[in-house]
Amino acid sequence: MLDKLFISKSIFDEMISHCREKYPNEACGILAGKGNETSKIYRMTNIENSSVSYFMDSKEQFKVMKDIRENNISMLAIFHSHPLSPAYPSAKDMRLAFYEDAVYVIVSLIENKPVVKGFEIREGEIKEIGIVVKI
Repeated sequence: MLDKLFISKSIFDEMISHCREKYPNEACGILAGKGNETSKIYRMTNIENSSVSYFMDSKEQFKVMKDIRENNISMLAIFHSHPLSPAYPSAKDMRLAFYEDAVYVIVSLIENKPVVKGFEIREGEIKEIGIVVKI
């Protein structure tokens, strides 16, 4: 598993922007790339329209997975926002962490400046993964 996830400033800024646009609901999306370096962001629809949970549209997810394969990259991370809580996995986040190889990136919007943290979630265990924004 990765110990760090590298995100370019432009992708990082787009992720934050997506999260702010969906406020007060949770936003969600996928980060893809090679190794531990993201090269593409996919803004997804939260079909739950909720401030405390998210669920990605399955048709969108299918298209994204196809695009990832066609571009010869991998899904590196799943991101979502916590509009009203800290950047730490909730009990529901833990239950829905189906991709053991993905980093779960959480963007907390409770402070003036968003707080972004990454986590590996495996078999109920949480390990923080460093997020490095590359300029």
